[in-house]
Amino acid sequence: MSTTIGARRRPTRSPLVGYLLRRIGTSVLLLIGVTIVTFLLTNLVPGDPVSAALGEGASQNPATREAFIKAHGLDQPLFVQYFIYMANLLQGDLGTSLVTGRPVTADLATAVPATIEIAVCAIVVSLAVSIVLGTLAAYRRGLVTDQVVRVITLVGLSVPTFWLALVSYYFFFLQLGIAPGSGRVSPSITPPPRITGFYTIDYLLNGDSVGFFDAAAHLALPVMVLSLVTIGLLTRFVRTSVLEVLDSDYVRAARAKGLSGTRVVVDYVLRGAALPILTVVGVAFGALLSGTVLVESVFAWPGLGTYAYNAAANLDLTGIMGVGLVVGVIYLLINLVVDLLYGVLDPRVRIA
Repeated sequence: MSTTIGARRRPTRSPLVGYLLRRIGTSVLLLIGVTIVTFLLTNLVPGDPVSAALGEGASQNPATREAFIKAHGLDQPLFVQYFIYMANLLQGDLGTSLVTGRPVTADLATAVPATIEIAVCAIVVSLAVSIVLGTLAAYRRGLVTDQVVRVITLVGLSVPTFWLALVSYYFFFLQLGIAPGSGRVSPSITPPPRITGFYTIDYLLNGDSVGFFDAAAHLALPVMVLSLVTIGLLTRFVRTSVLEVLDSDYVRAARAKGLSGTRVVVDYVLRGAALPILTVVGVAFGALLSGTVLVESVFAWPGLGTYAYNAAANLDLTGIMGVGLVVGVIYLLINLVVDLLYGVLDPRVRIA
């Protein structure tokens, strides 16, 4: 009897697992590149970080200036500073902010959840509205409904975000008084004990309904402003993607079978249009996370954009590098998730 009869077949690795490992490996290499670019660009910024940190008076004292330079390793060659930075980074140490005097990781641990909270709410609202409007416009192509939706998307893409934020704040808060003012919660409301960093979730986990509704009310205006801008972008891509799918053979075959319109839209049209829409959603979500500086400034939202602005205005190099690293990691994670969802939704990606 051949010895190969009882031999066990060597287990084969799933194509999706191999795809996942390749994407993770690529992301690690890109992350190293992000640290290099962030470090070099930050250290090439014109200006004197010593004067910005110590002030004009203290920075004129040679002994004080020399002590500060040695304490922060600014007297070392640039490549040595980078290796010191990477060694500290691997230990979770991003340095100390020159503005707040706190560890940058502690500052970012407060700022990043605040930005993620409004960004997630904005992308969920934008995606829900865009799917409805884009699909409706595609089905009503060339009719009045299509023209109205296209005008809405054009307005959403054309209106400056900061102008829309200012008008919304003035109209809904100052004039009508139907929306709360700036910040994450009212001054009379105590912030929740930190669990996740998201105020709405933390209030719910602590059973504080008053705090939850107050935090949700403060989210309304920033989310509305960001959503109106994002809806214009997403609706246009949803309409284009749905139009391409409507002319496909499998959609016509589904209609010929007598399937209901709702089932055709959900199971065939939107599923077929999901991949290009998913790509744009990833880009839009990354833009929301990293581009909310003006909106956060108008509503005094203590998020990543506000922290980045304060760090740049005060030449806080450690804060700037921390923000740059976080933004780079955010985009890498978003791209990784989008690529993985591609592999889940489209078997051809896994095979390739």
